[in-house]
Amino acid sequence: MSDFINNGWSIYIAAVVILGLAACLGLLIIASRRKVMASDNTTGHVWDEDLRELNNPLPRWWMGLFVITVVFAVLYLALYPGLGSFGGQLGWTSIGQLEAEQAKAQAAMAPLYAKFTSQTPEALAKDAQAMAIGERLYINNCAQCHGSDAKGSKGFPNLTLPVASRLATDSFDAVKATITNGRQGMMPPMAAAVGSSEDVKNVANYVLSLSGSPHNELAAQLGKPKFGACAACHGPDGKGNKALGAPNLTDKVWLHGWGEEAIVAMVNNGKTNVMPPQASRMTADQIHVLAAYVWNLAQAAGAQ
Repeated sequence: MSDFINNGWSIYIAAVVILGLAACLGLLIIASRRKVMASDNTTGHVWDEDLRELNNPLPRWWMGLFVITVVFAVLYLALYPGLGSFGGQLGWTSIGQLEAEQAKAQAAMAPLYAKFTSQTPEALAKDAQAMAIGERLYINNCAQCHGSDAKGSKGFPNLTLPVASRLATDSFDAVKATITNGRQGMMPPMAAAVGSSEDVKNVANYVLSLSGSPHNELAAQLGKPKFGACAACHGPDGKGNKALGAPNLTDKVWLHGWGEEAIVAMVNNGKTNVMPPQASRMTADQIHVLAAYVWNLAQAAGAQ
């Protein structure tokens, strides 16, 4: 792909544009100087015995419009990007325009968010306006991954779980930090540490037994000693370690799929999950309100 973004490619694009404009002007000049090819002002071409192609000159209005179009193109290319890497005299960029529009929108919304900045999440959760704004921020920035109902999907956490079942967002500050800075979770492939493929299946059944999920009891008993390879992160009781990002295996929350097959795949292949940082997309005040909305989802779930 680098072949298409080097200096040679930029020169090629500029040359194509310039030659295209020159060809348009050349065509206009040639057409304006074309002479009559026959005494009856026709080109000599005849179709269906009596249909003759006339050699009338182009209308002046058409010629004028053509010239204006070419002049406009030249002026546009002098002011705006279009000639390869030349940025234009005005220095306009689509990114610059986007940032200016975002800054304008943020300045207009600043007074609205200002009254929420100093409020606690508990106070914001009781403020209907704050929660309505938080919901819109969620729909615009988070729903693509976590779903419009915030219940997530395979690989994307369910944000409506009670606090006790959350891995990285069990407090308001944790929610806010995750939205701001993002988060990366990684489980390395553990098949070599566990043992044979049969051992991996046994461990998978033992993991299922921790949450009381349907499993093969005999395989689970055989897998229990092999679970020691996993205990360093998930703990000997399988309840996880939030500081390490190791999930609780006893709570029936299956982020990456449920069942023996899904667990075997996780042990064999490992997994890397990334939550991208949102600080570049939203202001600190917006993140404060959004974090309160997401935090309140867990409070509402815990109250049910």
